[in-house]
Amino acid sequence: MLASTLMLIALLCAGVLIPVPYAEMSPGPTVNTLGEHDGEPVLQISGHKTYPADGHLNMTTVRVTSADYRMNLVEAVYGWLAHDSKIVPHDTLYPDGKTEEQSTQENAEEFSQSQESAKVAALKELGVPVKSWVIVSTVVKGSPAEGRLHAGDVIKAVDGTAVKQPSDVAKLVTKHKPGQKAVFTVVPAKEQAAAEKANTAATRTQDVTITTATSHDTGARRAVVGISAGTDHTFPFTIDIKLADVGGPSAGLMFALGIYDKLTPGSLTGGKFVAGTGTIDDNGTVGPIGGVEMKTVGARDRGARYFLTPADNCAAAAKDTPGGLTLVKVKTIGDALDALKDIRSGDTAALPKCTTKG
Repeated sequence: MLASTLMLIALLCAGVLIPVPYAEMSPGPTVNTLGEHDGEPVLQISGHKTYPADGHLNMTTVRVTSADYRMNLVEAVYGWLAHDSKIVPHDTLYPDGKTEEQSTQENAEEFSQSQESAKVAALKELGVPVKSWVIVSTVVKGSPAEGRLHAGDVIKAVDGTAVKQPSDVAKLVTKHKPGQKAVFTVVPAKEQAAAEKANTAATRTQDVTITTATSHDTGARRAVVGISAGTDHTFPFTIDIKLADVGGPSAGLMFALGIYDKLTPGSLTGGKFVAGTGTIDDNGTVGPIGGVEMKTVGARDRGARYFLTPADNCAAAAKDTPGGLTLVKVKTIGDALDALKDIRSGDTAALPKCTTKG
């Protein structure tokens, strides 16, 4: 018996001391996009008529262990057994040795982009025109573009061919062989900012010639200049989203619905408690997210009765649906608006519900 006791103590000590390559996900806080957070409205709109909105359109989050946290075996086993957490390989959350700082920066950028896309998607659904253009989103340090192009520069053309969307930039650059020159026609970021402030169109452009280099990522070798292209917009009135300490792109759908609700008379929810998740692009297409099982738990714990779920996440979410929560499948903002119409009317029989098959 003494030997068994000592062996048990040794195993417990080993379990506490031995690190394992795993990380933990658990339900994070949920925030009503129609309400307040830390004493101020989440959605602040000026320059356009707004309407009162009731009920809940909650965005949901996931808590994760930090990049430098090393979980021990006991914690991993406890997490595997717990219903409200999920243990995943560390590299799933932090691939390629990504640091906490890098992950935080990336999540902040994705969160900012999701806010912009949410605004665009909501206004397009309302028929409100939004001006858009392609910009230099980031410049890779040490790349051929460093010092030549700058974040915020508007890309009008590459080699004389007009650029209409971000993907056009890569297509035009990769027509070259590494070492060949690509000519970017741009409006400098400072001039674009000044034009926007004066509510005029920037007209002066300049040509920037960059010698392409060879790519070094996991894809096929190709010509690159070391930038990523994105989209910037000018909105006809001001929409501010006030929510700190949140990252990633997964709140896009719920922000878009909150904006739509604030700009239209009546209530989208009919006073019901609806939560959800999903990325959204400028055209209103809803994309999948990570940690959906944790988000449904967090939403139901907060009081949600309906959960707007990206179609590609339905099968995973439906495998362990929290009691009393209805998972509603959506592919676009239009799907979400149709579902909310049924929810507020009480006619929920026809709702497109998630199943384990999708």
